[in-house]
Amino acid sequence: MSRRPACSLLPLLRRRRALHGSTTPMSFTSVSVPPDTILSTSIPRPPDSPPPTPPPPDPSGNRWLPSWSPASPPLPPFAAAQLRAAVSSIAASLLALPEPDPDPAPDLHSHAFPTLLAVSPLASLELLSLLRARPRLGLAVFSFRRALSPAPVLGEFALAISLASRARDTDAAAALFADAAAAHSPDQALYNALMAAYMHNGLLDSCLETFHALELDRRCGPPNVDSYNILIALFGRSLLVDHMEATLRSLDAAGHPRTIGTYNAIIAGYLTAWMWEKMEAVFQEMLSGHVAPDATTHLLMLRGYAHAGMIDKMEEAYGRAYKHTGKVDNVHIRAMLCAYCKFDHVDRIQKIEKLLQRLGPDEYRPWLYVLLIRVYAQEGLIEGMELRIAEALERNIIVTTAQVMRSIISSYFQCDAVDKLARFVRLAEEAGWKLCRSLFHCKMVMYGKHHRLEEMIGVLDEMECYKFDRTKKTFWIMHKAYVCCERRAEANTILGMMLKQGFGLPHSIFVQ
Repeated sequence: MSRRPACSLLPLLRRRRALHGSTTPMSFTSVSVPPDTILSTSIPRPPDSPPPTPPPPDPSGNRWLPSWSPASPPLPPFAAAQLRAAVSSIAASLLALPEPDPDPAPDLHSHAFPTLLAVSPLASLELLSLLRARPRLGLAVFSFRRALSPAPVLGEFALAISLASRARDTDAAAALFADAAAAHSPDQALYNALMAAYMHNGLLDSCLETFHALELDRRCGPPNVDSYNILIALFGRSLLVDHMEATLRSLDAAGHPRTIGTYNAIIAGYLTAWMWEKMEAVFQEMLSGHVAPDATTHLLMLRGYAHAGMIDKMEEAYGRAYKHTGKVDNVHIRAMLCAYCKFDHVDRIQKIEKLLQRLGPDEYRPWLYVLLIRVYAQEGLIEGMELRIAEALERNIIVTTAQVMRSIISSYFQCDAVDKLARFVRLAEEAGWKLCRSLFHCKMVMYGKHHRLEEMIGVLDEMECYKFDRTKKTFWIMHKAYVCCERRAEANTILGMMLKQGFGLPHSIFVQ
């Protein structure tokens, strides 16, 4: 593990001292919304409005302010770039630590994180943002950072709450909120971070209580558009469409303009409820309004169209999403594959194989193997079907759906591949797949067609082994096989067995 030399931080420290003596107020864009909330495109402060009033000087004589104010002078661009490069080096070192719960303190000390924090609180914000992939590690870093000076600002607490949300630890999120509210005057972003944590973890009542607490808290302004967006997303995830639409009306009544986050949350809610017409109506409203769809919007529409079986519109949404980002993630690739497998479409096998090239073997899902087996069976492509069957068997995937098994049977029957069917039955039984009586009846029919009567009779023993009783259809298959081979005596014997079992004879049958 490499150590970053302390001398590389000297230019940042010198620049910080020089800026500290500056009295020129400068604007700074702070992190107001944690990454896991429903982001908005809030209207910026008008350029002719007066700048925010700077806080009074610290009476203790300490040059560090108790909180990080937007009026604080920022680092110049070249110094900020150096700071971010140093923080990126720390993040890379931390992310290389073994899971699950490593101690980040040695790496933070060896990379001079306390010195970087003395340069600017940006170091902590940047580092916490880079650790979102490992939220528990990020929480451990924040715990280490809280012992350092200056004290954490609200933006850092909001990011830490977001990390707790990603770690599925809502108790830690609530504790961090309480600590932040005790140390600072809470703002809307802090409340939104806690609401988002409850929303992402499906805690509807806790999220609503936090929203109402925000409405009653006089220390910060009323709920903003992000607060309403989180509620809309919460109700949408909970299939409470009426509440979702009521919250949207409350947002409009409060005078907040709808943002891209609002529209995406509404579309996601209608998608979850499978309300395709309303989903489409909201999308058309975006196209005709002042809020342009983004990549997230197009991916949501792609999923909606895929679930609805609207293949042409799904492909259009795929093209729009790809145009925005240059790629489409594997989750939505799998959604498209599912749509092609479930709904008939022109050239769907070619389109499926093209999409499969974008997935690695480890990126498949068990249900995808089952769908691929079925679609190749429906198309009568035995080689492709058997390839998918072999892959599923290799990965110990068990098929328990009788409908899929019948599709496999039909494919073998249409191609008159009785030996392949017999081999499949043996493999399926060994792998624990769901067997059905149709498998054995199909074997009997195909053996009878090829005049392989001894093997046909052997299927009866297989049925008995797997606890499948003989039905009227079983005897009828054997009777037809003997008649086709002109073996009338055996055919009449089968008719006698049917009568003995109480099945009766069809009116068109008579014993010769």
